[in-house]
Amino acid sequence: MKVLAKFISYPFSVLFYLFFGITILVFHPLQWICFNWFGYKAHKKCVDYFNWTLLRCLHVLGTTFKVKIDANIPTDVPLIMVSNHQSMWDISPISWYLRKYHPKFISKVELGKGIPSVSYNLRHGGSILIDRKNPRQALVEMVKFSKYLQKNNRSGVIFPEGTRSKTGVPKPFRRTGLQTLFKKVPEGYVVPVSINNSWKLQRWGMFPVQMGVCLELTAHPAIKISDFEVEALIDKVEATITSNIHK
Repeated sequence: MKVLAKFISYPFSVLFYLFFGITILVFHPLQWICFNWFGYKAHKKCVDYFNWTLLRCLHVLGTTFKVKIDANIPTDVPLIMVSNHQSMWDISPISWYLRKYHPKFISKVELGKGIPSVSYNLRHGGSILIDRKNPRQALVEMVKFSKYLQKNNRSGVIFPEGTRSKTGVPKPFRRTGLQTLFKKVPEGYVVPVSINNSWKLQRWGMFPVQMGVCLELTAHPAIKISDFEVEALIDKVEATITSNIHK
């Protein structure tokens, strides 16, 4: 049965990547126009619909989405969204379903060039690019990012596992980035986010993409950062996220 499912996934994956390729090529110049001619709001709207379109591309594979977002997450304060990380397909659901919180990502520097639409947004949309081999550069960028979130009441998304979990089983959180953000944005809130099943889309690597996956995203109640000591808060956030991940 698994062999048959993989076999069937091949032609649908070709179709998916065709639509995916068209999407990133079309939205790249649209982003440039919106950003350079009309500013942040227009660019943000363009990126929102870019991610909406990517989710529609996944429908070609029979992918469905189950989303639960706490209704009381504040919009007038800086937020730190902390999520587990299972695949590259974690990004678009967070970007689209949590779009009203203006999510900005902490990403590795390698993604800042070479990928149409994606790289442009990372460079110009408010996200930051971290060089994992240069701790000093990473720290400087994190401090600047914290100031940006506070000034604009936006959301910073961090994947503290450091790398994707290829089996869905969460990896221990790396604490340095969380410690910096929590200390630099004490008046903000942290939103734990649990993602399930996105790893299955890359069960066989980048090709083929598994069909019929139900990707689940849960944004838990926001926690006021100043109500906890930093280490205790990290423990609480990690426990909240991992306890809601299917083993």
